[in-house]
Amino acid sequence: MSIRSLFSGLHGHAKRRVKREVIRHHRRRGVVLFSDTTLRDGEQMPGATLDPDEKVRIAQALDELGVHSLDAGFPASSVADREAIRRMSPVVKRPVLTALCRTLPGDIDAAEEALQDRARHKRGVSLFCGTSPLHRRDKLGKDKSQVLRMITDAVCYATEKFEIVACSPEDASRTELDFLCEIYREVIDAGVTTIGFPDTVGVLTPDKVRDMLRQIQDNVPNIDKALLAVHFHNDLGCAVANTLEGIREGANVVQCTVNGIGERAGNTSLEEVAVAMSLYPELYGPLGKLDVSQLVPLCRLVSQLTGVPLPINKPIAGQTVFASEAGIHQDGLLKNPDTYLPFRPEHVGADGVRLILGRHSGRRAVEHRLHGMGLRIDDAHVNAVLDAIKSQPKDVLITDDHLRRIVSDATTGPSSETP
Repeated sequence: MSIRSLFSGLHGHAKRRVKREVIRHHRRRGVVLFSDTTLRDGEQMPGATLDPDEKVRIAQALDELGVHSLDAGFPASSVADREAIRRMSPVVKRPVLTALCRTLPGDIDAAEEALQDRARHKRGVSLFCGTSPLHRRDKLGKDKSQVLRMITDAVCYATEKFEIVACSPEDASRTELDFLCEIYREVIDAGVTTIGFPDTVGVLTPDKVRDMLRQIQDNVPNIDKALLAVHFHNDLGCAVANTLEGIREGANVVQCTVNGIGERAGNTSLEEVAVAMSLYPELYGPLGKLDVSQLVPLCRLVSQLTGVPLPINKPIAGQTVFASEAGIHQDGLLKNPDTYLPFRPEHVGADGVRLILGRHSGRRAVEHRLHGMGLRIDDAHVNAVLDAIKSQPKDVLITDDHLRRIVSDATTGPSSETP
């Protein structure tokens, strides 16, 4: 029976029982759900603004990848966000589309309007409110009881309009643990389907993540009635490691962005977490419906549309990930790519291994490149070609045309052409 049919015709307590059963089903399966926030948190990176049509293209690619949910935008913030969500609704088929909301009825109303064409079991809201002492004092000007009331009132309002309601205490990693657990207990009782644990300013390390999540699970007795989502920022370079640790500590949902884009140092990189999980399912569980062979094309699409370039050594999708100039490594790669690769290019949808000719290259790579160009020369001339390559200025790229000139010089004498 589909989730849609389960919900149809149900009201009140019956509907809540069905939601709890769906949550228990997800927990029993042990499959981590990927919630992508490229189109919302990622787009907050300075210079990464996307037009509605561009958001739809990325959303469709994420649909094909197999993510469970998409943080589609912040409807109350702009007309463009509302328009992008409306355009996604009819063309993004599988993921749940969620909209970010403050704990304000107007935000929830804006989300309902933007998602009105989406089936109820495929739409939701994600509520956030600052809870740390710093946020309470300097941003909100409210005490603990006032903040808790704001949050629970908003959850109650949201559950009247949405079956899927997530709630994340903003700056949770710097919130007093007893207050954080109280918030979680209250919002679960109020009907949320997911509780979020965001490290909003990226201050945690894996050991801290482990300790905090264990204490949360020990002190929130009704936590089995909701899914636990983790959301890490990368200010200390620990976002991926923190997310993997969160998975080991029982997180059901991981919130990531493609290429790790986002404010300041960015967010957890979806592709890095996914590949780590694909290599170590015994530690992190199965990937479910996520198709890692689509990761590199997706990373390139997001880079192209946001205008945020991929670092050349970016894990998974960078230009040098499957490239080598070192002679010993090139020899090993030619004999068996697994000698110097953690995974094959085709595993993530990359183009293939590239052997770059340069000062560190060896004979095998030169011979391989020449054979690929249909050139056959004897060993003495191969050595001469290699010597010529090693003597090139450091900024010279050895293209096929350049290599042909080097071969010509090595076999027939110096050419009058300038390299």
